[in-house]
Amino acid sequence: MTTGSPAPRAHDAASERLSALLERAATGADGRAWSELWTELYHNGTLDVAHPLVLRTLAGMARSDEAGVAAPALHLAGALLVQADQRHETRDLRHRYAPEVACLLDAANRWRQVTAERSDYCYLLEAVLDLEGDIHWAEDLTGGLAAGEYEIECPDPDGCASLWVVLGARGFFSAAEDYALSDDVETFPLHPADPRDLEGLGRRLHELALADGQPDVARALTHVFGEATCPECEQRFSVIGQVIARAG
Repeated sequence: MTTGSPAPRAHDAASERLSALLERAATGADGRAWSELWTELYHNGTLDVAHPLVLRTLAGMARSDEAGVAAPALHLAGALLVQADQRHETRDLRHRYAPEVACLLDAANRWRQVTAERSDYCYLLEAVLDLEGDIHWAEDLTGGLAAGEYEIECPDPDGCASLWVVLGARGFFSAAEDYALSDDVETFPLHPADPRDLEGLGRRLHELALADGQPDVARALTHVFGEATCPECEQRFSVIGQVIARAG
C-alpha cells in the first residue's frame, strides 16, 4: 500500500514549472515565457499567484537595468496585485509582500522617468497606479492613452450607440462611426480641461507627464479629463467618467 497523497507532488510540479518560467523570463530574450506567465498566473490561474517566488522574483527583475526585463515584470506584477485585491483567497497579497511591492513601485517610478516611447510610458503609468492600488481601472485609462482612442458609451439613458473618443495624429474628436474606415465620418471636437482646473488624479498624471518630458501625453490627459460630445444626441459628457463606467 502506498502512502502519501498526490497533492504535494502536484504542488512541487507547479512550483518547478513556475520557477522555470520565471527563469526563462528573466533572460529578457524569451517573450513566450512572459506570455505563458500571463496565461497561467493571470488568465487561467493554473499557477499560484501567492507563491513566494512570484512577487519576490518579479521585484528582482524590476531592479534590472534592462527595460526588456524590468518593464514586463512591472506590468505583470501590477496586474496580478489588482486582480488579487478582488479575490477573497488572495486579497491580502499586497500586504503580505509589502517590501516587494514597495520595491516594484520604486522601480516603476524610476523607469517612468527615463522612458521616452509614448506607449511604453503609458504602460509604466499603469504599473505605478496598479502597484499603488488606489484605483482598479488603470488599464482602461492608460490603454486608451497608449492607443490614442477610447471606445465608450454615451451616458444618455435612452441608449445611444457606442462611440469613439480619439486622441491622436488625426486630432481630438468624438465620432459615432469607425473613423479609421473613412475620411467622411462626422466628428465633434473634444473639450479639454484647463490644466489649471485639473484636480486629483488628472492633475497628478498631467504634472507627472510634463515632468517626465511627455508633453503629448500631458495634452491627451487634458482631453481625457475634459468633455466629449455624443455625435447622436449631442450631449456633452465627462470622458473619464465614461471610461470608468465602461470599466465597471
